[in-house]
Amino acid sequence: MSSLGILAYGSLIDDPGAELQEIITDRVPGVTTPFGIEFARTSRTRDGAPVLVPVSAGGTPVMGVVLLLKDGIAEQDAMDRLYRREIHQVGCGKCYNHPPDGDLNLMRIGRCANLAGVKTLLYASFQQNIPNPTPEQLGRLAIESAKARAGKRGKDGIRYLIDASRNGIRTPLMDGYRCEILRQTGTYSLADALRIARQAG
Repeated sequence: MSSLGILAYGSLIDDPGAELQEIITDRVPGVTTPFGIEFARTSRTRDGAPVLVPVSAGGTPVMGVVLLLKDGIAEQDAMDRLYRREIHQVGCGKCYNHPPDGDLNLMRIGRCANLAGVKTLLYASFQQNIPNPTPEQLGRLAIESAKARAGKRGKDGIRYLIDASRNGIRTPLMDGYRCEILRQTGTYSLADALRIARQAG
C-alpha cells in the first residue's frame, strides 16, 4: 500500500503544477470520490467560471485520479504544495493552515484513508458559493468567463467543462449545463460555443 497521494477530480487532473509534478510518481485513474461533486462554485481566478467542488447535497461521486507521491514526502509538505497550486501561487513558499469555518473563499484540504490502495489521500476543497445551481445559470457564467480574460488564458468555464468531460467526470447538472451553453450561444458543440464566446469578448 502506498502511503500518500492526492485525489484529483477537477483541473488538477491535467495540471498539477510544477511543485506537485516533481513529487508525483504515478497516476491511478478511475478512482471514485468518496463524496459528491458538482459545478457549485464560481471561481474568481477564472472570471466567475463554474468549477467542481464537494457538495453535501445535489452532486454525485465522480471518477477522479489518484496522484501517487514519492516515498518519504511529509504530509505537511504535500499539503503546502497542493495549497500553493490551488491558490495559483506555486513557488511562493506559503504554507497551509486549516482555515476557520464559515469563510467561503478559503481553500481547505480534506483527507481520506485507505482508498485505492493508498493509506492517506489529500484533496483540495473549496466551499460551494452557488447555493442552488441551475443549468441556465451555469451556462451563463461559463459563457461570460469565456468572453473575459479567462477565455484568452484558456481558464474559462467552457474549456473547464470540456476538460472535465474528457476526463470522464459526470455530475447530475452536467448534461443540462452543456445544453444551456449550446442554446445560449446558438451552437452545436462546445468547441464552437467557445469560439463564439471568444469572438464576442
